[in-house]
Amino acid sequence: MAKVTGLGGVFFRAADTKALGQWYQKWLGLPVEHPYGASIPHKQLSGEGISVWAPFEKDTTYFGDSGQSFMVNLMVDDLMEALAQVREGGAEVIDKTEDSEFGHFGWFVDPEGNRVELWQPPA
Repeated sequence: MAKVTGLGGVFFRAADTKALGQWYQKWLGLPVEHPYGASIPHKQLSGEGISVWAPFEKDTTYFGDSGQSFMVNLMVDDLMEALAQVREGGAEVIDKTEDSEFGHFGWFVDPEGNRVELWQPPA
């Protein structure tokens, strides 16, 4: 039987794909270098990073707006700096962070209204 070996990508709709890609490139350094978006080779990912597939209950508030059917989680090397950068870029930063055995978490809402989770894996 074939099985899943990792998260291959995140795909979503955007009103202005070019502008949103440029925003993520400028404020989070996402390497948006292709017409379809960004590719990050696995060898560049954090040694502590994992990919998670997790369905949530339909009425979850974890994603923010009830109209949002998904949330992207991006690994970062410095959570507080990344949150400061996106705030400078005009994103709404959620005024709470969480620390757990899995690392540090924070959230923001991007220019198109998508709630995004940032994750700094544990050292």
